[in-house]
Amino acid sequence: MGLSTALYTGLSGLTAASQMISISGNNIANVNTTAYKTSRANFETQISQTLKNATAPTASLGGSNPAQMGLGVKLDSVTRNFMDGATQITGSNTDVALEGKGFFVLNINGTQMYTRSGRFNIDSSYNLVSAGSGGKVQGYGIDSDFNIIPGVVRDVNIPLGSLTISEATSQGFFKGNLNAAGDAATQGSVITFGAMYADALGTTPATALDSLTALFDANGNPLFQPGDIITISGVTKGSATLPDTTFQILDPLGTPDPNVNASGTTLQEFMDFLDQIMGIETLTTEGVSVDASGQLTIAGNSGSVNNIVMGTSNIVLNKGTASPTNPFEVTSLQEADGEAVRTTFVAYDSLGTEMLIDLSVVMEQKTNSGTIWRYYAQSNDDTDLDRVLGSGLISFDNTGRFVGVVGGDSMITIDRNGTGADTPQPIRLMFQDAEQTISALADTSSSLSAVRQDGYPIGTLEDFTITTDGTIVGIFSNSMLKTLGQLVLATFANPGGLTEEGGSMYKVSPASGNALITTPG
Repeated sequence: MGLSTALYTGLSGLTAASQMISISGNNIANVNTTAYKTSRANFETQISQTLKNATAPTASLGGSNPAQMGLGVKLDSVTRNFMDGATQITGSNTDVALEGKGFFVLNINGTQMYTRSGRFNIDSSYNLVSAGSGGKVQGYGIDSDFNIIPGVVRDVNIPLGSLTISEATSQGFFKGNLNAAGDAATQGSVITFGAMYADALGTTPATALDSLTALFDANGNPLFQPGDIITISGVTKGSATLPDTTFQILDPLGTPDPNVNASGTTLQEFMDFLDQIMGIETLTTEGVSVDASGQLTIAGNSGSVNNIVMGTSNIVLNKGTASPTNPFEVTSLQEADGEAVRTTFVAYDSLGTEMLIDLSVVMEQKTNSGTIWRYYAQSNDDTDLDRVLGSGLISFDNTGRFVGVVGGDSMITIDRNGTGADTPQPIRLMFQDAEQTISALADTSSSLSAVRQDGYPIGTLEDFTITTDGTIVGIFSNSMLKTLGQLVLATFANPGGLTEEGGSMYKVSPASGNALITTPG
């Protein structure tokens, strides 16, 4: 009996030692396994045989200790070490590592599994998946504005090469110096046309409400017939040439030609057409009008950049036909003056279409407190004929520092009717921010440039990076950076209680407690 007990006891030791060796061997075998957690064998005595019970001391005898003999050893538990391991650089932006507590969450055939291994790649459906098991990495998605939607866990998808986006411009930023030594503007350009009459005798001057087909020149010749087309071409405004435009003259029941920019029946409609294509901002007396003598006048805005140059040859009736004519004798009476500067910047609509916007700034007034300038914003890409997008005043103190926009707002709007884009599109002109500002100091000339705007043309997702808090940031071909999602982590009250499933993955058990889904810190 004693010999067999001794053999059994020794055998239990060999069995326990073999288990320890197996655990240690597994640790050694997995020395290069990503995110592997080493295990430690813990032992306890298996059976304790009592040969003699303990006795208590008496009046005449002392007490005695029990006599016990151990009958072997057994494996008590296997403890995993979830301490951080060494981080290795792999060169792949799909590989991630964890520091501290937490597990990546995977969806494998509808079952949530957990792992410390961040060896991920992207499958053919653009899902971020575990390189070994193919389990889909879980995280938070985004809304249509690329904002994280917390609380809803889903498959992480990174559509490289297929996701295309654009962004409408909402702000344009400028810098430069406006020459405070220049002259304040006093006048705009004034251009007149030959007098028109409402009768062939030349006794009744034309008015704005007269029909164009009922107008005569000073010699009693009718000026227009229904269907005539007036072409305005080669007109310049400052250093820019205005686009060619056409106006069709209709009778009250006429049908407009779709290839013509505008049409109308009355002199007022033709004056409105001229006002819009010239981009005249009506402030006081500016605009197109007809006086009591039947003479049509174009009064432009002040500032050298707003000077309109137009001659008789720039307005042609029925251009391209066998008998084109110049219906008016055009005369320039005065030129626009005043210190001014002009720049053009690129903006984008909600579909990513490029738009060119002209910004002119004109000195309007010098005061004891500083200088006041007026900005004019115009664009040929405005979808209606009116080039004017907005105007306003900006002020500077007597040290040339920017004070602000008079009225507090520098918002302009551009129409995008018929383009499929959002319309009208507001754009705020930023003359000062934390990075740059414009000034108004004495110089030889004014300078103004657009340094940036916040819109983007169409761009394709080319690359991405994962930040320290698990946020996935997409890098697009148009230089946009957009959030694509965020990885989530699972934490447990007792991570040592997780059940290991192989493949460096774990499942919850009654001992581990339920997973608490959170974001990396």
